[in-house]
Amino acid sequence: MLNLAGTVLAAGAIATVAFDMFGQSISPWLGFANLAPVPLANQVIGVFFGQGFLPGAHMLHYLAGLVFYPLGWLLVAEPLRRRVLPQLPWLAGAVAYGVGLWIFALYIMAHLIAGNPPFLGFTGITWVALVGHVIFAVVAAAVFRIRGVGRD
Repeated sequence: MLNLAGTVLAAGAIATVAFDMFGQSISPWLGFANLAPVPLANQVIGVFFGQGFLPGAHMLHYLAGLVFYPLGWLLVAEPLRRRVLPQLPWLAGAVAYGVGLWIFALYIMAHLIAGNPPFLGFTGITWVALVGHVIFAVVAAAVFRIRGVGRD
């Protein structure tokens, strides 16, 4: 069990670094939008508690990346792929999971909860967020596969 928890945290940590590096370094360096997951998390906190709390927003971002999103792959997306579409390669499943994370982040969290336009108005940040969430999912899934967790 400790080995599994370590793998979840490793997958989440490596994937979160990849997400943040892409969204906050590589994308702006290439002239595209800069991802801002912590301000979005702060908006969500503000909706629930009446005002934002930046330390809590950082914690929410890291808990999602380190624990909840990797567990979503391990406990929901990957078992679903294996049962419903076993012929679908894990990489395609991971890309689909990344798109699902993007929908969750930019429609459910950013729009339905925080009150922003759906998908943040389909501006530059929308597409950088799509790529970032797909990168996250592929990296996390790859770590699980390398560690032999949740494989076919």
